[in-house]
Amino acid sequence: MEINKLNKRSGIDKNKKLSRAFTQFSELLKVLRKRELPEDIVVAINEGVSEVNSVSGSDKEVSAQISKTQSNTLKLLEKELKIVAKNHFRYTWLAIGIGAFGVPFGVVFGASMDNMGLLGVGIPIGMVIGMAIGSSLDKKAFEEGRQLDWEIVF
Repeated sequence: MEINKLNKRSGIDKNKKLSRAFTQFSELLKVLRKRELPEDIVVAINEGVSEVNSVSGSDKEVSAQISKTQSNTLKLLEKELKIVAKNHFRYTWLAIGIGAFGVPFGVVFGASMDNMGLLGVGIPIGMVIGMAIGSSLDKKAFEEGRQLDWEIVF
């Protein structure tokens, strides 16, 4: 079974945000067409594409539907097939590193120096630790063939 294509909307080039979201989701679908995916996953992706194609509201509604469908597709791929986008783990672990490592380091550093104004010193440390962990997980996913040749552009 083949993954459906997005229908190009008229006037899409006038809205930069919508055009960017449309292009990004189209590229994701193109990358997914090159992979062997189970039938139930393809059916779920096609349902999302059909929802996007059927939206007839404003550009803002279409952009929101594209983002929602893209997010649901990526979550489905990660949950069911353990397939992730490029740098998925790096972005995820960046935030975890700041919260789990950076803030506690900052608290310890600030308390030891008796100046809680130094709390922010730990945040970059946690960010680096998180990025290192995430990059190693991304490398592992690439080596195992679980990484898409596609990256989310924010």
